Amino acid sequence: MRRIFSTLLITSALALGTTFSVKAADPNPKDWKAVEAEAKGQTVYFNAWGGSPNINDYIAWAGSVLKERYGVTVEHVKLDDTANAVATVVAEKTAGKDKDGRIDLIWINGENFAAMKRQELLFAPGWADKLPNWQYVDVENKPTITVDFTIPTDGLESPWGGAKMVFFHDTAREKAGKLPNSTSDLVAWAAANKGRFSYPAPPDFIGSSFLKQALTELATEPAKLLQPVNKDEFSEVTAPLFAMLDKLHPNMWRSGRAYPQNYPAMSQLLADGELDIIFAFNPSEASSAIAQNRLPNTVRSFTFSGGTLGNTHFVAVPYNARSKAGALVLANFLISPEAQVRKQNPNFWGDPTVLNVNKLNDAQKAEFAALDLGIATLKPEELGPMLPEPHPSWMVEIEKEWTRRYAAAN
Repeated sequence: MRRIFSTLLITSALALGTTFSVKAADPNPKDWKAVEAEAKGQTVYFNAWGGSPNINDYIAWAGSVLKERYGVTVEHVKLDDTANAVATVVAEKTAGKDKDGRIDLIWINGENFAAMKRQELLFAPGWADKLPNWQYVDVENKPTITVDFTIPTDGLESPWGGAKMVFFHDTAREKAGKLPNSTSDLVAWAAANKGRFSYPAPPDFIGSSFLKQALTELATEPAKLLQPVNKDEFSEVTAPLFAMLDKLHPNMWRSGRAYPQNYPAMSQLLADGELDIIFAFNPSEASSAIAQNRLPNTVRSFTFSGGTLGNTHFVAVPYNARSKAGALVLANFLISPEAQVRKQNPNFWGDPTVLNVNKLNDAQKAEFAALDLGIATLKPEELGPMLPEPHPSWMVEIEKEWTRRYAAAN
């Protein structure tokens, strides 16, 4: 319910009509030496999901580098829902707090980016494509870097990593029969393997992603999902999704009367032998978990041949951030070859890079080439087609309807 409440709060702020204007004192990424000089001594409050130990460790490592090289302190404010950070910025704007805000950088998703962009809650004009390390970003081959959930990024957020939905199963407990190759197959598999599948309850990001994947596959006119939701057509367009869920839920873990809280909880159920199939938005997640002894080494990945959702995740600077210069220095470091090769290493995280490796020098290319992505990671050519994310307005309505129908069971 937190994301739904936050979304309503964000939407209500539209009526305020507050206009954002660029301040002359704001850091200019075109003058990078001045940005670094201003950043020295600043503390950056980085609001980012805190539910994964390896991601937390990675952020801590990045913070240690910034402290040593640039004199910037990074404080990781651990979130369970990004919408809470967005709601903080909305509340500050409502109160007229247009500077010295509590949040300097947000790890943001498409839904919240769309809301913040619409309300001019982001540091502007576009700064991301002016960062020094932007030269390495793969804008040529990754369209989701410049269009986030159908919304043009316009340099208002900086890419941090790639994502594509994949599924995991434990081969040591593999049942007879084929693995599912679509959402419809998964429903049939769950009926034959009762109690062995589940998904986190929305508005958890991974749980909502499962709903988007299913809707994209099942919708009779998927092109409608790329446009803002038409409430008059909502019931018709989403009818196949909710019909599928009604059929799936009785055969899920705990008969659909409860859901894992988030991805780590779902992953633990796989490790404990309570689930046989789970999923994530990182193709290297299983290998990373195996490397860190969080999953058995018999876990392997699979995907749907018809495609799964894919996107890019970003960091953004609120319009009223106190330490904008420090936030820019952190965002720039996060897309450096050094930070990106460590991030793609499953021993640390295993998150796919947003860089075009062909743009790097020979030594940097060699570092990426030497990465062992792990025994459970599918090769890029095995990941299948990338399905586009629906317009973010769809998930606002879908999460509300899901809550109305199913949340009482949780």
